[in-house]
Amino acid sequence: MKPIKVLLVDDHAIVRAGLRALLEAAGDMEVAGEAENGQQAVSEAERLWPDVVLLDLAMPLLNGVGAARKIARRVPTAKVLILSSYSDAQHLREAIEAGVAGYLMKESAGDNLLESIREARDGGAPFSPPLLVRLSKEYWEARRDSRRPVNGTPTLSRRQEEVLQLVAEGFANKQIAGLLRVSVKTVEKHRQSIMTKLSIHKTAMLTRYAVSSGMVETSLAPIWPVGSGPARPQVRREAEPVISE
Repeated sequence: MKPIKVLLVDDHAIVRAGLRALLEAAGDMEVAGEAENGQQAVSEAERLWPDVVLLDLAMPLLNGVGAARKIARRVPTAKVLILSSYSDAQHLREAIEAGVAGYLMKESAGDNLLESIREARDGGAPFSPPLLVRLSKEYWEARRDSRRPVNGTPTLSRRQEEVLQLVAEGFANKQIAGLLRVSVKTVEKHRQSIMTKLSIHKTAMLTRYAVSSGMVETSLAPIWPVGSGPARPQVRREAEPVISE
């Protein structure tokens, strides 16, 4: 049987190195490639067509949910397996809606990661046991209360979510336009729509919203000076991508 082609996606090089060593020692797996952010994950998945994409949720440029959604649409044969430290209901629900094959918690995945990759490749749905319990509980609660009031939180489009994440990571409109391959005017329109929907009109507040909603990891959010004007924010980032103006 051909080895299982795996694409490793995590913004920490040391994590990718550890996963690579584990997978290569398995004998029936091959690390086809690596990616350090969501956009790179999508492009590498399209280039490599791996059997399984081992994907972290908290990543710069495009978060794991957005990347999983695009990979599911563009590389339908690839099985996306989330490996994350997030175990809350919101991240779990969003990942499932994005079409992932399974979801493992980092702290408990060590013993069964290899078997979970094999299961995902074969069409299974590997989930960490605590997450299965949560899914079951949510399902039965929804069955018992089908008239649960609708949450009043405004819904952003997928493109607006991508723009908001990049804004929250400290990128300017021109940089966002280059990353998303759209015009600056289009970015400005999305940004205005986001502010209108959320009733938020300051960049620092948009960043707080993105962090609190789980769209951006705290370590990737810029540090906005108190009373700041248009000054460029400092960003908590190990290696910020260099993007030409």
